[in-house]
Amino acid sequence: MIYFDNSATTKPYKEVLESFLTVSSEYFGNPSSLHSIGGQAERLLTQARDQVAKLLKVRPAEIYFTSGGTESNNMAIKGAAQLNRNKGRHIITSSVEHASVLAVMEQLSGEGFDITYLPVDQNGRVSVDDIDKAIRKDTILISIMQVNNEVGTIQPIAEIGELLKKHPNILFHVDSVQAIGKVSLSLYKNRVDFCSLSAHKFHGLKGTGVLFVREGARLAPLLSGGNQERKMRSGTENVAGFVALAKALRITMGKSELGITNMKKIQSSLRKELNEIEGVNIHTPLEGAAPNILNFSLEGIKSEVFIHALEQEGVFVSTTSACSSKKKSPSKTLLAMGIAEKLADSSIRISLTFDNTEEEARAVITAIKKCANQLRKVMK
Repeated sequence: MIYFDNSATTKPYKEVLESFLTVSSEYFGNPSSLHSIGGQAERLLTQARDQVAKLLKVRPAEIYFTSGGTESNNMAIKGAAQLNRNKGRHIITSSVEHASVLAVMEQLSGEGFDITYLPVDQNGRVSVDDIDKAIRKDTILISIMQVNNEVGTIQPIAEIGELLKKHPNILFHVDSVQAIGKVSLSLYKNRVDFCSLSAHKFHGLKGTGVLFVREGARLAPLLSGGNQERKMRSGTENVAGFVALAKALRITMGKSELGITNMKKIQSSLRKELNEIEGVNIHTPLEGAAPNILNFSLEGIKSEVFIHALEQEGVFVSTTSACSSKKKSPSKTLLAMGIAEKLADSSIRISLTFDNTEEEARAVITAIKKCANQLRKVMK
C-alpha cells in the first residue's frame, strides 16, 4: 500500500498512540477534580499546553485545546464576530477557504454580517492589494488560510500581517491546518490574532486541535458550562488526546527540516514525471506552494473513477479536500483559479508526509500511467 493522502489525515506516530494509551489508563482523572488523581491529570494538561506553546513560540495562556480544525475555525470566526458585532459587521475572507470557514461565513451572513469574498489569481493566491482595497471602517475580521488544502498554494500571510499593522482594530485569523510542520509561520511577527491547528494533520489523533488566541484578543465562547479552558471552551478536557497532540507536534517539528527537503524532492520528481504524461494538467503552482501537495487533472477521466482505479493498484490519493470529496462536484478552488469545469472535475490531489519515499513516488507514477491507459481504452 502507498498512502499519498496525508492532507486528508496522517497515520499517528507510534509514540503518540503509546502516550495516549498510557495517559488514558494510568492518569484517567478529571482535571477539574480536587483529589490527587485529578491533580495528576491537570498537571499533564498544563505540561501539554506548555509544550505546544514552546513549539509555537507563544505563551501557554494563548493556547486553547479544541476538537480540531473545524472547531478552531468556528471558535475564532464566530467568537470574534459575535463579540465585536457592535463595532462592525464586515468580514473579509477568500473564495478558496476550507469548508469550515466558508460555511461559517454563510451562517454569519444570514445573521446580518457583510462578507467580502476575495478572488484569487491563476495560482490560487489572494492579492494583498485586494485586501487593502476591501478594508472598510466597519471591518472587524480577516480570515485567510496559510496553505490551500487542495492545491498547496501558500497565501501571503506575512504581507497581510504587515498591512494590518496599520489597522490595529481588525482581527486576523489564519487557518494553518495544512501548514504546520511544512511551512513556517511566526505568529507574533506576522500579527496573527487567531490560528487554527488540527492534530491528525501532523500524525496526532483525530478529535484534537489547537486554537492560538493572542494575548489581548478576545472571543465570545461557543460552548458554555463548566468554564474549562479558562472559560473559553467548556467541557471535560481530553487530557490523553492533548498530551498525544503535544507529542505529535514535538516529533513533527523535530523532523520538519529533513522532512521538508525530502518532500520537495519527491514533489519535484512527481511533477517532472506527470508533465510527461499526455493529457495531464498540473494545478499546483511551481513557485509559492507547500512541499507536500500536488494537484493535477487527467483530461477526460473523472476523478472518482481514477481514484478507484488507483486503489486497485494499492495507491491511495484523493480528489478535493476530504471534507468535500463525497459531494461529486468540481473543486471550487480550481474553478476560482480559472480552471475549466471539465478539468476541475478530473482533479487528483497527491499529498505527502515526511516518511514517503522516492521509490513510492516511482511506483505511483507507474500506477498512474497504467490506470490512465486502461481507462482511456475503455472510454474509446
